[in-house]
Amino acid sequence: MQFPKNIFSGYHGQIHCQGIAVDAKKGYIYYSFTTKLIKADLLGNVIGSVDGLIGHLGCIDFCEQDGKVYGSLEYKNDIIGKIILKSLHMADVEIKNAFYCVIFDVDKIDRMNMNAETDGIMRAVYLPQVAEDFEACVTVKGARLPHKYACSGIDGIGWGPAWGQSAGREYLRICYGVYGDVDRCDNDYQVILTFDAARWWDTVARPLRQGEMHRCGDGSASKCFVCTGSTTFGVQNLEYDAYKKQWMLAVYRGKKPGLPNYDMFFISADAMPRPAVHTVYGEEISELPLSRRGIYFPYGATGMYAFGDGRYYFSRAGQHEQLGQYTNAVLYRATSEDEAPFAEVT
Repeated sequence: MQFPKNIFSGYHGQIHCQGIAVDAKKGYIYYSFTTKLIKADLLGNVIGSVDGLIGHLGCIDFCEQDGKVYGSLEYKNDIIGKIILKSLHMADVEIKNAFYCVIFDVDKIDRMNMNAETDGIMRAVYLPQVAEDFEACVTVKGARLPHKYACSGIDGIGWGPAWGQSAGREYLRICYGVYGDVDRCDNDYQVILTFDAARWWDTVARPLRQGEMHRCGDGSASKCFVCTGSTTFGVQNLEYDAYKKQWMLAVYRGKKPGLPNYDMFFISADAMPRPAVHTVYGEEISELPLSRRGIYFPYGATGMYAFGDGRYYFSRAGQHEQLGQYTNAVLYRATSEDEAPFAEVT
């Protein structure tokens, strides 16, 4: 099937695109623009939107099993949360820290500015493990620091097979955001939670009222660690590539001197978590090995989609001075080059 080489999102406010998701069979693309979800066809015609969020809607993924879009949604009183509230002209509002996987019934999106709370489109699953690590304090080299594992919340999210498999039943993976402070030594790990989430919509997911946010959730996730070295806010986008049989982890580059600070990392589908000891905390952990060293690639952190046949869409975000934020979903193909595994389709 032919797909456009470029899909323009249109202009959508003050905060940049956080993620994209594609329903290749029905011909829709979805964009997360932080406080709203946009639905468009593959020619770029916007069909509708879900608005009204006052938290950070990050990475999104389309689930072929149930036809819904899953996303990471966080509410927190840190610099990110304050920027979001300021952009919504709500700088004086205080919100409680809370972290959710949100699920959108995207078949119902048929007009602009549908309400996330009241139009029956969105349900949310609370993630208690994330809240615990975000609110915890730890002692590292004698210093008392906030946020265990430097957890800043969540962002990267994606459906894919069980660890050690390249196909079969799919599970939901959600990645921690990780504060990128250059003076911390406990923030070189990515943290990935795995959920059996196939029946969430009908079981634990609930409508979300942001004035009184529920705590109905799933605390059963297994937790794996991936030692990537420094990043800025952790895994921004997560995607399983069935063609190369690997997980793709797109990040904002870290800033620690003396480290390579890559843009993207890879985990092979056949990788299995192995017992290890956290090099800072001394805890027993399950660690996933990287399949190769990272690469420098400027796209992916604001959205990526793998077709599973060697084609990809990568978000290339930008801002118009008067009209606001936008992105282009640009078509790429796989190459055999280790240092440049993706090439734009021209």
